[in-house]
Amino acid sequence: MSEQRTEIAELGEFGLIDHLTKNFEIHNASTILSVGDDAAVIDHYGKQTVVTTDLLIEGIHFDLMYTPMKHLGYKAVMVNLSDVYAMNATPTQITISIGISNRFSLEALDDFYEGVYIACEKHGVDLVGGDTSSSNKGFIVSVTAIGEVAPDKFVKRSTAQTGDLICVSGDLGAAFLGLTLMEREKKIYLENPKVQPDLENESYVVGRLLKPEARKDIIEFFEQNSIVPTAMMDVSDGISSEVLHLCKQSNLGCRLYEEKIPISDESRKAAYKFGLDPTVCALNGGEDYELIFTLKQEDHDKITLNEEISVIGYMTEITEGCKLLTKGGNSFDITAQGWNAITQ
Repeated sequence: MSEQRTEIAELGEFGLIDHLTKNFEIHNASTILSVGDDAAVIDHYGKQTVVTTDLLIEGIHFDLMYTPMKHLGYKAVMVNLSDVYAMNATPTQITISIGISNRFSLEALDDFYEGVYIACEKHGVDLVGGDTSSSNKGFIVSVTAIGEVAPDKFVKRSTAQTGDLICVSGDLGAAFLGLTLMEREKKIYLENPKVQPDLENESYVVGRLLKPEARKDIIEFFEQNSIVPTAMMDVSDGISSEVLHLCKQSNLGCRLYEEKIPISDESRKAAYKFGLDPTVCALNGGEDYELIFTLKQEDHDKITLNEEISVIGYMTEITEGCKLLTKGGNSFDITAQGWNAITQ
């Protein structure tokens, strides 16, 4: 028995919006007016507001051959919430706009919005608006996230100081290895559709690609322990690219230690299996959505109890350059290979 397929044209634009947003509940007192009017109304009661937007385009940012619609909805929200957390802020509202071709059924959009709903519920965020439009081909998603932060507690990229510790949350390189595996399986499938995908028990790296987690826990840890990073951003393009952003915008250099870069056992095994260097994957991969931040040295003891935070280096004077010190004792200039370069 075939799955039900409802054509989106049967509902019309307003009917579609009503259908997709009917189950969303309000989580934040700052949401005064949500979906259903000409605009949302938000009042952050004297706190400062942060706003960020991401555009995700099929064939550029995601591949629906191996990305379930539910996972795409979840990830589309997470990547924006990650940017809000990277400002040391708390996300409170999102808007979502989608462009869809007639290739997509109502059921497919329900799956996408189920992922959106789960992400919003997990982080206590309200969906307060958006738009739907026709697309000639493919699927286009634009998400805007809004957050709040106590006055002047937001953290920029440009405010690191010489001697500050460079820290990162979680582990790195897993999402790139998940992408490598999925692209390999896609190639095999296209050459021989009878061959079933073999994900080789690589659930960790595949999960890091398809279902990333924005680091709400790290921001909560900062608040609980009176920690304010001196600079911060999220890791979307690879740690080498991000640390160079921090250095350039703070007008500083840095030293990173290869042996300190956190890489999971699952990622190491996957990298070796694919004939890749785990350190290169961690430095130049991307889409890990961890947080990289700098910290005053006197705050070091505050983070030692958190196993999710690793100190990977420190900031230097700009004249000392941006260097990676290898396990073998060699020193190399850090270059921004980045997510785009590594996947093209």
